[in-house]
Parts: sequence; structure tokens; C-alpha cells
Amino acid sequence: MASILFVEDDPSARTALELALTRQGHSVTSRSTGEDGLEALRARRPEIAILDVMLPGIDGIEVCRRIRRGDPLPVILLTARGDDLDVVLGLEAGADDYVVKPVEPRVLDARIRAVLRRAETRADIAAYGDLVIDRGSLKVTRAGTDVRLTPTELRLLLELARRPGQALTRQHLLAEVWEHTYPGDSRLVDACVQRVRAKIEDEPAEPRLIETVRGFGYRFVAP
Repeated sequence: MASILFVEDDPSARTALELALTRQGHSVTSRSTGEDGLEALRARRPEIAILDVMLPGIDGIEVCRRIRRGDPLPVILLTARGDDLDVVLGLEAGADDYVVKPVEPRVLDARIRAVLRRAETRADIAAYGDLVIDRGSLKVTRAGTDVRLTPTELRLLLELARRPGQALTRQHLLAEVWEHTYPGDSRLVDACVQRVRAKIEDEPAEPRLIETVRGFGYRFVAP
């Protein structure tokens, strides 16, 4: 099971979810503020972080952003129902997934397991120009330099590169990478594609490796 850093300022929600996740076999470290969460992360790195967006002081989106500056640690955000702006900002900050509050523990547990499975892949190496993808060691390099990808970003790139030249729908990518089926979650795909492009493309605004198939999805183009 997973070691989890859980940051939630509401005492009752924090206690209830911590208890539920512990019963499901996870090891949970809970904090009530973004500052305390970052301190706990520096003291001991968990396998995944779960952050409430609306935290006092440093909010969950900023905590996610600071984590992403130097760590591919998987992050799940907890957002208020219908708060689309928070979802968009969180995904742009690098979150791997989000769950709408009030949180159903079984749903959160399923999302945790799905995020942690995303690093699983087959062992082989493929080169696309100066981009090299090593599925065995889960490493991506560009012009000989390591590309730091989160597990979700890596799995998205692997899924696209597994079928070069083939247009893949957002729904296909959502099902394969995030293990979701709800069509409204397609913005997870778009936000993650933008982050991957920023890391592997010479000109992210004019991508050559990951093309947009308008009204459909995305295509990986091998040079």
C-alpha cells in the first residue's frame, strides 16, 4: 500500500479520510496547512500527496507548484464541486488527478491506485530524433539530458509513442492513462499534453512530436 501525505485544513474531513485510507491499508501523514505539508515532505518523501485546494496560507495549488519545481511526486487535488477554475489551475500546476469533494473514500482509493500504476510499462528503448524513451528504466532523455516527467506525464507519452502516426482520442487516453471513463475529465488529457510538450518540444506552441487532431485527440509523430 502507499505512503501518503494528506493536507486538509478541515479537522473532521481530515480525520475521516485519514481513518478511511488507513483502513484501506495506506500509511497516512496528515497536515493542516500547506506550509506544514511542505515541511513534512522535506522530512520524509511519501509515494503520493493528496492536497486540498482551499488551504490557509499556501493553498493546495501553490503547494503542488512548489513540489513540481524539483520532484515528480504524484499529486491528487481535492476540489470543491463545480470549481472548474481550481481544476484548471491545479492541472496546469502539475497535478496528476483531482477528486471532487465531498470525497468518497473508495473513489479516492481507486484514484490513488491508478496514479501509482502509471509508472508500469514494458521494457524497451525507442529513439525519436534526439528524444529517447527507455521503457525499462522509465527514463526519457532529450539530446542526452534527462527529462523530468511525472508518472502521469510519462505514461501519457508512452501511450502516444506506442502508436506513432495513429490519432488517439481523448477518451482513449483518459481510459489508458488515468483509468477514467467520465467524458468531462478530458481536460486532464489536454493539460497533461501541454506539460509534456513544454518538456520535449523545441517549440511547444508549434509542436512537431505531439500533434493535435482537432475535434478528436492527439497523434505522436516520429521524426
